[in-house]
Parts: sequence; structure tokens; C-alpha cells
Amino acid sequence: MSSEQFPFMKKVLEHIQSVPPYIPGKPIEELQRELGISNVIKLASNENPLGPSPMALEAIERALKRLHRYPDGNGTALRGKLAERWKIDPACLILGNGSDEIIDLCMRVFVGLGEEVLVPHPSFLMYEKSAQSVGGRVTRVPLKNFGLDLPAMLASVGSETKLIVICQPNNPTGVAISKADFDWFMGELPNDVPVLLDEAYADFIRGSETFSGREYLYDIPQLLTIRTFSKAYGLAGIRIGYGMGNPELMTRLNQIRSPFSVNSLALSAAEAALDDDRHLKRTLELTWEGLDYFYGQMKRLGRPFVSSQTNFLLIDVDNGEAVYEGLLREGVIVRHMSGYGLPRYIRVNVGVPSENSRFVESLERVLRLRTKCGLPG
Repeated sequence: MSSEQFPFMKKVLEHIQSVPPYIPGKPIEELQRELGISNVIKLASNENPLGPSPMALEAIERALKRLHRYPDGNGTALRGKLAERWKIDPACLILGNGSDEIIDLCMRVFVGLGEEVLVPHPSFLMYEKSAQSVGGRVTRVPLKNFGLDLPAMLASVGSETKLIVICQPNNPTGVAISKADFDWFMGELPNDVPVLLDEAYADFIRGSETFSGREYLYDIPQLLTIRTFSKAYGLAGIRIGYGMGNPELMTRLNQIRSPFSVNSLALSAAEAALDDDRHLKRTLELTWEGLDYFYGQMKRLGRPFVSSQTNFLLIDVDNGEAVYEGLLREGVIVRHMSGYGLPRYIRVNVGVPSENSRFVESLERVLRLRTKCGLPG
């Protein structure tokens, strides 16, 4: 469709025209239609293979009877439960239609046309997309050894920097920054530069050097921490996340938030999920066992990988897109990392044990076939 055919399209803002679409992982149903393959497994979108807590599903079923009513626009009950869990004032919390909505709100509050946003690269693609959608100017700060280079980020801060984004642990590399490094960074950063700390995968971190943005809530008012129920809690399909920050910032974000952006099913499910510590524990144990299994199998296959503090693994297969295509023909959906500037790599999330072993078996066949044909990877 051209602007000559539809003249009104000439009115689309210039900075919107340049925003690339976000391309999610291939749906199972699409692969089944394309290749006629059954028994497809998807390990591409970092989802919880156990699904939601049974308690969350029961809460959704009860909430179905109230769908003719608008949800609580303030999410009072869920915010109260989160405040109790984190030991903070409910006024320090905001809910969103996934944490993506809070990223968008943050960009709209702080970033204007041509103003700078610092993002690590490669990292979650929605940071750049959200910044571009408000006309922001994105400055990419390259990773160092697959982790965030905080000294380089600090050195990149200038008078025009309106927002800094930190992904902890980073997606798609899985590397976390230490508390000591984060303390140093925030201590050196000018106090007039807001920081968006994305903790989407923080529940999966193993080790004693971890931290949460919640710890800095009352000492560093320029920090906004966001979390999601999509990953460890298995509620990706109903979209709910939340942010923690100083009350004045929450007020500004709420000023432009749609009044009922979080639906009633999501509110009910998230409340119940927070009560099911057993399901969360089982999810974390399954994830850590799956990662350890992947580590051993990749060493056996001689494939380099990046040790992960998330529920996914970044693997060097020489040609990520070609191996991705080969795995599709095996009925296994992963992500190739060409769009992230890592063309040698694929990213696979941990599934249940049978899915993990099937991925490894399929990967081994694909790599063997490529070697037989004299192709890299």
C-alpha cells in the first residue's frame, strides 16, 4: 500500500514510519500449517513449560463470572499483596499490561523527540522499539563478554541523556550484573538521570551476589524497577507486570496509563500465583536442572554457550539462522539471534525434561547433517 493509494498515510509521523515491528517466536500452529508437522515443541519465547499455578487457573475460572464488570483500575488487591511481599508502600507500585506497558509509559514520561535513551546491545528489542515510538534517539552501548558494560554506559551519559535501561539479567545473553557493580554504577551516575531496571528474569538468578531494585527504592528515587508474571509465574498469555518506584514517579506514570489496561482475569490470576510458592519453587528447580542438563550436553557436542542466570541458553552454532531452520523441520522452535546482532547463535529456553532431550537430539542431527554437507555449524 502506497501513500499515493491512501493519501492520509502521508500524515503518519516520520519517527513512527521508521519503527521496526517486533517479531515474536514462531507459533506452534503456524509451523504445523507450514510444514505439516505434528508434535511440535516451542522453546523460543522463554515461557514457563509447567504453565500457570493451578491456583491461578482456579482464580481465573472464578473471575469469568464477573467479565461484565470493569476491572479494578488501580489493582488495589494485587498491589496490596505485592506491597506486603516486597515490604513497601502500595503507593510505590504500578501495574501494567505486561511489563512492556510500563516500559512504554516510562518512555512517554521521560523521552521527547530527538532525546537520547541509552540501551545495552544486544538486549530486549522492545527498549529500542518503545524509544523510537516516542521519537527518541537510541544510543546502543555494546556488551562486554556478553554482559552489560556499566563503565561504558556511564561514560556514554551526556547532557542529552533522558533515560538509561538496564536488563538484569540480560536478554538474550542470560548474564547478570553483580550487586557491587550496580552499586558502583548508581553511585557514580548523576542523580537527574532516570534508570529503568528490567528484572523480568531475576527470579531465576542463582548465587549470592544478586540484588533487586526494591532494595534501593527509598535511597535512589531515580530508579524504576519492573517485573513480570510472564516468566517464572507462567502467565504470559494474559499479560501482567508491575513496576516499583518512588510515589511521585508512580503518579506521573499513572497519569498517562489507560484506566483499565490490566484485565480482571490477569489481576485475579496474579494474586493467586503469588500465594503458590510451591509452584514457583518447582519452576525454579526445573529451570536450573534443565540448564545444567544443557550445559553438559553442549560440552559433549563441543558447542560454546553463555552460562545463564535466566531460563534460557545462548548457544554458538556457527550459523544461527540455518540451524534454526533445520530445527524447524525437526518440529523444534527456538530463536535465531540474527536480529540481535548475534548471527552465530540460537537461544533456547528450558522446557520439561522430554522437551530438553528432544531439542538436544534434534540439534545433534542438524549439526551432523550440516557437517556432512560441509557447512559451518
